[in-house]
Amino acid sequence: QVQLVESGGGLVQTGGSLKLSCAATGRTFSSNTMGWFRQAPGKEREFVAGINWNGDTTSYADSVKGRFTISRDNAKSTVYLQMNSLNPDDAAVYYCAARSIGGRVIGTTARWYDYWGQGTQVTVSS
Repeated sequence: QVQLVESGGGLVQTGGSLKLSCAATGRTFSSNTMGWFRQAPGKEREFVAGINWNGDTTSYADSVKGRFTISRDNAKSTVYLQMNSLNPDDAAVYYCAARSIGGRVIGTTARWYDYWGQGTQVTVSS
């Protein structure tokens, strides 16, 4: 089992930045591929970014490329999402997800991941 707890959400103005964190406990964090998803009201949960077990492979949704950066610190069992140049379309509940798999494959669908956090709200004011 893996338990995930997100933090760092909040209210930010358009053009601002936030850094989300996801702390993991349970099974060995370094063996997990990690992902960030988001879900806005009335919309499906969508992939934002993913990172493989050792951080040498990342994947981003087209809508966030060049603005968001995913990273991980295996010594702290934490994955991060640095979000810059935020706009109202980025407002959503952001979820951290994990799958116990190595290699360089990063899933981009919610069903690919086994474990989920409770989410953290990001609000962007115009």
